[in-house]
Amino acid sequence: MNRQIADPGAGARAVDKVDHDRFRLLHFVERLEAAGELETRRGSTNLADVAGIIETTAKAVRFERLNDQDTPMVANVLAGRSRLALAFGVPAAEIATDVLRRLRSPQPAFEIAGDEAPVQEVVLTGDAVDLTRLPVHLQHGRDGGPYISAALDFTVDPANGRRNVGVRRLMLRSRTTTGIDLVAPSDLREMYLASLARGERLPVSFVVGSHPIDYFAGALRVPGDEVALMAALRGAPLAMVKCVTNDIHVPADAEWVIEGYLGPQGYVELEGPFGEYLGYYGGVKTNPVFHATAITRRRDALFQSITIGGRNLARTDTAQMGAVRTEVLVWRSLESSVREPVAVYVPAASGGSYNVRIALRQHAPGEVRNAISAVFGSLANVKNVFVVDPDIDVFSDEQIEWALATRFQPDRDIVVAASLRTFPLDPSLSGAVVGAKAGFDLTKPFGRTGGVDSQLDFQVPEPPAYGGARFASIRAALDHGPKSFEELMAAIGSTDGREVVLALDALRREGLLDRDRRDGRYILGHGLAQAE
Repeated sequence: MNRQIADPGAGARAVDKVDHDRFRLLHFVERLEAAGELETRRGSTNLADVAGIIETTAKAVRFERLNDQDTPMVANVLAGRSRLALAFGVPAAEIATDVLRRLRSPQPAFEIAGDEAPVQEVVLTGDAVDLTRLPVHLQHGRDGGPYISAALDFTVDPANGRRNVGVRRLMLRSRTTTGIDLVAPSDLREMYLASLARGERLPVSFVVGSHPIDYFAGALRVPGDEVALMAALRGAPLAMVKCVTNDIHVPADAEWVIEGYLGPQGYVELEGPFGEYLGYYGGVKTNPVFHATAITRRRDALFQSITIGGRNLARTDTAQMGAVRTEVLVWRSLESSVREPVAVYVPAASGGSYNVRIALRQHAPGEVRNAISAVFGSLANVKNVFVVDPDIDVFSDEQIEWALATRFQPDRDIVVAASLRTFPLDPSLSGAVVGAKAGFDLTKPFGRTGGVDSQLDFQVPEPPAYGGARFASIRAALDHGPKSFEELMAAIGSTDGREVVLALDALRREGLLDRDRRDGRYILGHGLAQAE
């Protein structure tokens, strides 16, 4: 990494502007507590009990001490959309559009010296490196071992110098080694395979304990330099520091860093099983080994655990992060394929990627099908796409159920595409390498707005508002033009409608009352009703 950015001295000026605590995990956890989003476990908690405690609450959980060691830990920090909204500082429904806005506003990343970096206040190397002393717990009953689940990996591609950031899990196997899952396609996997072809080790450093925005940046996977991506998503300059035992640079304001490398031996060790992000177990895999060469941290560092699998999938960090990530990528694809997307939502309960809801304002026939096709191709994980009109709140399960029940015909409104790329962890694939995707058109027929002058079949009942002009009598109001019962009540200032009923009955007896058969409004018919 260059020490200077655009011009000489720019890096130094950036340092002066950076608050190393602004994006600190510990301070964000304090904000969660103030917002009522945090549960604190006082005293000492056994590591063996951590997973069960986390499973019983929808809040983030801070543990003061674990196994009588003075190393605090926090879990479930990102496991709620409201908490991600707090991290970005926007309403929960606007996170994806805020991310897109931030991506259009680059921020610098710059290097500072180690003695200025809070994450290197404590440095352990050599025999002092002991991963088993970290507060790492067994997350699920059949896991292959305790996992460091909140490992944010930083690497540099030797082929082009591009910086890469991702989110990994590390299975403890000794004081200085872990397993690492590198089976699924990823930039890190490609870099490692290239290093194996050269017979070289691949340096990598893992941050454990960082602001939610940093983890989201690691999960986003958009082309380009991902340290620059992290700075853009923060919306502020990002101070980086060179690690003490490799040449990787990491955020200077992190809580913990585990430095090391992936060995040149390749895929040699069994890793797993592990409770995966879709709520089922992933099997035992043959994976590389990570070798730790240093541990650095803040003096008062806060360790972090990320929740991944289980029955309460919507209450896991990975599902919530994955949901917003999918929304961002879907938004980007829709912006180039249809005229006016209105809202995008991915329920975390689907694993954060498989089911996508879109609200779309149609401007031409066929736009719903175009949107469905665009989302199918936006990323492999998407499986089912639901498109609704703008009057449907995509964040409301009730309204989506209503649209599915009343605006959808299976023989007309479902789109199925087969033999598409999908994600291999989906157990419904039964081992297949490609899969099917479905689109559900839950919109009203194009052109059917359900407005005042149309048929009632797509108008949504609302409480009466009693608006409109005042008249001396019901007859005077109807002389002015057709009126609904609500308008007639407003016309004479009725508070209960009974006098309207009586006045209409009197007109009916005179043979002067008629009704509009399209919408039921009352009309002075001058004998037409009797003629029919």
